[in-house]
Amino acid sequence: LKLFCRPNLEISSALLPCRFPFPPGLSTMAVRAQFESSSEVGVFSRLTNSYCLVALGGSENFYSVFEAELSKHIPVVHTSIGGTRIVGRVCVGNRHGLLVPSITTDQEIMHLRNHLPDTVKVQKVEERLSALGNCIACNDYVALVHTDLDRETEEVIADVLKVDVFRATIAQNVLVGSYCVLTNQGGLVHARTPMQDMEELSQLIQIPLTAGTVNRGSDIIGAGVVANDWSAFCGMDTTATEIGVVENIFKLQSPGAAMQSALIDTMM
Repeated sequence: LKLFCRPNLEISSALLPCRFPFPPGLSTMAVRAQFESSSEVGVFSRLTNSYCLVALGGSENFYSVFEAELSKHIPVVHTSIGGTRIVGRVCVGNRHGLLVPSITTDQEIMHLRNHLPDTVKVQKVEERLSALGNCIACNDYVALVHTDLDRETEEVIADVLKVDVFRATIAQNVLVGSYCVLTNQGGLVHARTPMQDMEELSQLIQIPLTAGTVNRGSDIIGAGVVANDWSAFCGMDTTATEIGVVENIFKLQSPGAAMQSALIDTMM
């Protein structure tokens, strides 16, 4: 684990006390989904506590899974970014804001601003590493970023998303957004992340972390799952045991119930 922090950083021993409140009357769980024939749902969607982006041109089944779980609570916005459908890999956001790459057209930015909540700030970023979703992992309080990200981009992230920014690697991978998914409840990281590295990173960003896989053994966590504080969507290939780990770390069920239901599903 390599961390690049400001020298005057002080880490509190207590977990962040403030958490985004759950929408009332909500049953929390992880749901399987598929974009056309792909289980890489994190490539074609971006989920936060205040909005969800989904790619244009998918099947109605893909949209209906997201809208059934989310549409009563947050907007589900159908969009493209720079004319592409890989919205989850080229943008990054939280409940405070949304960062989009320089390839985003003015029409797309206008569409996003018209459909996202007024409290969400949409900002275009002039960054050489334009796949922002691969290079940044964040929740509502902290962001882990690629070690080579521009200093100006780091300042934009801190300003728009209202987070503390840390340069880091995960299992010696600089693409932290590809190998990590964070919510305010916890984080899922690359399966081969050493325990000591996970403990150091967990203390730094002040949320519990666990190592795992998605889509039947894939290490690319960011492509296989999207999550917020009260819901998660995994690829259709994700096994019951993997879903149990996702529900456990993101606190979508009580820890015992999550693993128990996964094991029962596996036995059947």
